Amino acid sequence: QRQMCIRDRQKYYLQAIQAYIPELEIYYGHYLTHQIRAKLVNPEPGKSSTALVYKTEEKGSDVNLALHLLNDAWLNLYDCAVLVSNDSDLAYALQLVKNHHNKKVGLIFPNVDKKRRPSRQLVEHADFVKQIRSSVLESSQLPD
Repeated sequence: QRQMCIRDRQKYYLQAIQAYIPELEIYYGHYLTHQIRAKLVNPEPGKSSTALVYKTEEKGSDVNLALHLLNDAWLNLYDCAVLVSNDSDLAYALQLVKNHHNKKVGLIFPNVDKKRRPSRQLVEHADFVKQIRSSVLESSQLPD
């Protein structure tokens, strides 16, 4: 059985959630795939310790999210934004929203492995912080 790639899984998930919640607006990033040389975990003695692999990266979604967070604050479309992320690249956007638009900002971060901590950079600008526990995440799945 062929394993579904990340891109396909995301596409099917977004189609399902949009069908379930028609009011939802989705703003897409894009994927880039390129070859890189990566270190092997257990290289064979006397052989190369690296291998050429494909690396697929999602690009643009954090920038799109930051821009919408800022633009919606400028347009005064919300009183409180809730960011579901732990991506510290969004910290400056939160800082601008807090400092220049006097908006409340909440941070909800996934914590499925129970080892993660919220990004210090995001927490610095959040009015409240909550974690998503595995049990809550499991009970929040879309119906089959």
